[in-house]
Amino acid sequence: MRSTLFIVSLIASTGAWAQADLAGAPDLAKASGCYSCHANGEKVVGPAFAAIADKYATEKDAAASLAQSIQNGSKGKWGRIPMPGHASLSQGDLKTLSTWVLTVKP
Repeated sequence: MRSTLFIVSLIASTGAWAQADLAGAPDLAKASGCYSCHANGEKVVGPAFAAIADKYATEKDAAASLAQSIQNGSKGKWGRIPMPGHASLSQGDLKTLSTWVLTVKP
């Protein structure tokens, strides 16, 4: 019984940690310069985060694919203006940003 409660508690706290981890994502996006070219609901230089979330909504490995685009940059996915890569971001930050972008609603 005790081990079952521990496992349930561990699963619940892991879910809360993941949610809390994304709470700082908008600040990470600002600090990383994402908001220089993107906004949540409207196109700036690059597409709105909500448009990105919509485009990737049905993709199986959307977060991993998006993290790769953030890290390496992309060209031609959203028009003629290329997105520069952010190679200095850690794998954790890339995962946080890509996961968060996929949650942005208009």
